[in-house]
Amino acid sequence: MKHTPEYDVVVVGAGIIGLATAREISKRYSGLKIGIVEKEPKIAGHQTSHNSGVMHSGIYYQPGSIKAELSIAGRSGMVQFCEENGIPYEICGKVIVATNEEELPRLEQLLDRGRQNGIPHSDLEIIGPERLRELEPHSTGLGALYVQTTGIVDYSRVAQAMADQFRERNGNILTDTQVIGIRQQADRIDLLTTHDTLGTRYLINCAGLYSDKIASMMGVETGVRIIPFRGEYYSLREEASYLVNNLIYPVPDPALPFLGVHLTRTIHGVVEAGPNAVLALAKEGYKKSDVNLEEICDMIQFIGSWRMARKHWRIGLDEMIRSISKGLFARSLRKLVPEITTGDLQPFPAGVRAQAVAADGSLVSDFTFASSKRALHVINTPSPAATASLAIAGHIIEKARKGLDAL
Repeated sequence: MKHTPEYDVVVVGAGIIGLATAREISKRYSGLKIGIVEKEPKIAGHQTSHNSGVMHSGIYYQPGSIKAELSIAGRSGMVQFCEENGIPYEICGKVIVATNEEELPRLEQLLDRGRQNGIPHSDLEIIGPERLRELEPHSTGLGALYVQTTGIVDYSRVAQAMADQFRERNGNILTDTQVIGIRQQADRIDLLTTHDTLGTRYLINCAGLYSDKIASMMGVETGVRIIPFRGEYYSLREEASYLVNNLIYPVPDPALPFLGVHLTRTIHGVVEAGPNAVLALAKEGYKKSDVNLEEICDMIQFIGSWRMARKHWRIGLDEMIRSISKGLFARSLRKLVPEITTGDLQPFPAGVRAQAVAADGSLVSDFTFASSKRALHVINTPSPAATASLAIAGHIIEKARKGLDAL
């Protein structure tokens, strides 16, 4: 294989985190030669373009966590980025609906958590059934938390704007270029790809679903594995879209990092219903029929997979049953909007979530990083990664500052 010119920094992965990071490095270190390698033929082809496009407010996250610290600044930065680049967005607000007595105290807990995380008091309000019906006339509940700062946007357009700005600063994005091996030299890292061998003085691993694999190629043991969960969606048929004004969420299970099946109006006017969370049989298992035997073997060999299954088998079984039963999916939605029928649901593309799982079987909920010589590995960036991508990029650069300053 031929050898291409040297890079100072290579970012692996052209999802929204990789693009935001490369863009920010190019702003702060204008003299460096920076490249992004992406195995797909286009940028932002996986988690970035398969999410529901919500600008999260920061209501859910454990106070003091990295997610909590970055989410508020990240949403504010995302709004500013959209305004500066002419990207349509809307701060429409959402309601988190309590449908039984047990969930009412958790609304108060979410309210307190949101305030601790820095959401202005005026933007959070616990409301009763009457106010809920004013906001969402077809939703019923015993009460709700109204979060006014939540918004919607098309993250594919955001990612494209980031890529354009990166290229304007002489950044290079190599698509259709998969990393298949890594050789570490005394003064460089050589990335063996499906086309060339790329030399770089520093590497930032933003490979999403494959971040653990890239780290492993460099001999870095992160203590976690990326387990793929397919999030299956329906959309409401156009005639039923009037049932949802903006965003309607259930009260989340505090034991899980998933938010539960909810209803989301997108910036394009479609009402999405979902997602559930089903263990996928491939890291890119967007369809039930997608199976990758090598990746299944990797999951089976990881003790954390078995411990996760033992802890959460009942919830997992419920998710699988709902996956194969459109009627049960509709029943879950009727807890939030009773008028929704099975006939109102039509197929919609699924997404795959890169969920980090620890060796003890716990689902890692916070952003997670690992360092090695000449590299920083971004191992886990769950929701609100897209919302907070600009703030996460700054955080990544701070963690990599010693290595970047030495270039």
